[in-house]
Amino acid sequence: MPRADLTTEPWFVALDVDGTIMHEDETIDPAVASAVASARDRGHEVTIATGRSWAGTAPVLDALGLSPEYVVCANGAVTMRRDGAASDAPASEAYERFHIETFDPSTAIERIRSFLPDGRFMVELPDGHRLYTAGMDTWDLDSASQVEFEGLFVPSATRVVVVSPEHETQEFMDLVAGMGLHQVSYAIGWTAWLDIAPDGVSKATALERVRGWQGHDLNRVIAVGDGRNDIEMFTWAGAAGRAVAMGQSPDEVKAAATEVTGGIDEAGLAEALDTLP
Repeated sequence: MPRADLTTEPWFVALDVDGTIMHEDETIDPAVASAVASARDRGHEVTIATGRSWAGTAPVLDALGLSPEYVVCANGAVTMRRDGAASDAPASEAYERFHIETFDPSTAIERIRSFLPDGRFMVELPDGHRLYTAGMDTWDLDSASQVEFEGLFVPSATRVVVVSPEHETQEFMDLVAGMGLHQVSYAIGWTAWLDIAPDGVSKATALERVRGWQGHDLNRVIAVGDGRNDIEMFTWAGAAGRAVAMGQSPDEVKAAATEVTGGIDEAGLAEALDTLP
């Protein structure tokens, strides 16, 4: 499409994946796929900001036909950059690890294990390989190795995930609140799921970096998500732009947004994207 046909008011569009783009069974509503493609074709910079690893994010780009310059993964710890020379290749081959935030996960892992002796752990390394303990076998475990608990003690990681299936969400949240986790950032998922990132790192910090690199105006930012790990992103986007919570979001997530769209079962993302010029 010639540049003259594109909107004169392009927006920087940051989209969560699970519960926003994708259903739990990894399907994407045709209306959502169409709305994402239309926003892209109108000239908006549409990218993904997800808690997923890059291995789990690349197929989403391919499914949507997206190839933004930058993609934010691992809740902001990993920013991928498209290699222009490989622009026609699948996403898994077309991007390089461009900005990586790491931390030593050992202290946090030990602390959490003392509260959750039966917890299941996964550690993501800077190169994207993942180490996991028994019980995480419902995950996509490509580029991953099962280890004993002691094998998780590595000097550098981008992310730690802990799940505790025997706990209800509120009980789990109360447990985590009492852990006294320091020098890390963390978010609690829909279930008894804890996602840990380097201190001060979130989707918001990575997206602000990308915004600066690309020169987008602060009042031309829109972020759409549904989880507690989107709250910082909403605070960032909503300061001058738009922060849109999906209809099924927890109350505290909706409270952090500037507006609420339909739920995932109502293709709410399409509704939000269709409001862009």
